[in-house]
Amino acid sequence: MSGEKKRRWCDRKDGRYVKAPGLQTVMGYLFPKRTDCEVCLRDEIDATELMKYLEEKNASHPEYRTTIFHCAITAMARMVRERPLMNRFIQGYRLYERNEISISFVAKRRFADGAEETLMVFVPKDEDTVDSVSRMVAGEVKEARKSEHATGGVDELLDKFAAMPRLLLIIAIRIIRWLDFWGINPDFLTEGDPNYTTILTSNLGSIKCPSVYHHLNNYGTNSIMITIGTLHNEEVLMDDGTRQIRKMIDYGATLDERIADGFYFARSLKLIKHIFAHPELLDRPLGEPSGFDYE
Repeated sequence: MSGEKKRRWCDRKDGRYVKAPGLQTVMGYLFPKRTDCEVCLRDEIDATELMKYLEEKNASHPEYRTTIFHCAITAMARMVRERPLMNRFIQGYRLYERNEISISFVAKRRFADGAEETLMVFVPKDEDTVDSVSRMVAGEVKEARKSEHATGGVDELLDKFAAMPRLLLIIAIRIIRWLDFWGINPDFLTEGDPNYTTILTSNLGSIKCPSVYHHLNNYGTNSIMITIGTLHNEEVLMDDGTRQIRKMIDYGATLDERIADGFYFARSLKLIKHIFAHPELLDRPLGEPSGFDYE
């Protein structure tokens, strides 16, 4: 990982400076706002084989139920690991490669109007499989739902900022944005913040909602937003010309087009589809190559 290399004067504490080609360099100056460079996609993934896999897996250990969302997080982690350009960001007009892969998501403390949300971050390790990811996510969510209110971390920090008088909050936010531009924000402002992760994802299917477009943020370094929608049956025309009822999941992806080109993005998303079609890959440690042929 790039984090093991000696830090240079041009690096940030969370990323290593990458000398970008001319087009990417100029785009960083012409379009400094991440929200001006969004590429949006809405598509579906065939999850028929994945659902068979989950039925068999959960029957063997019902105390730890693996979900579609756990599989999606694992697939995203593998995708970024095998497609390193997806782990880049632009901040302060410069292109950087992150020191680590991180995936963040939001969990409701209760499924009710007005219930608070909590922010969670997953940093995958080479030895992780879908089983370890499932236990981590389930455990973190269960712990967070023990209280209906923030119990520390970024949630508590946000509450403190929200309690400030308006003028002081405006000044504080401007200082934070300046620190963000130069990559010198203190750790207590960035640790656990989904705006500083590789992928920010939302499991809308858990509330029976289809995937939606979700904007990126100019603050922070997050360059990829993925929303996961509902599981549904759909008639699909197969490669052999037959029509079958398949279990499909809709998803939406928003990416910063400055970190890579559309061809690279498309191939990266193909890997996630491949994993859903071959869910046995989820049992492999992330450090092992998937063997997927991108041609």
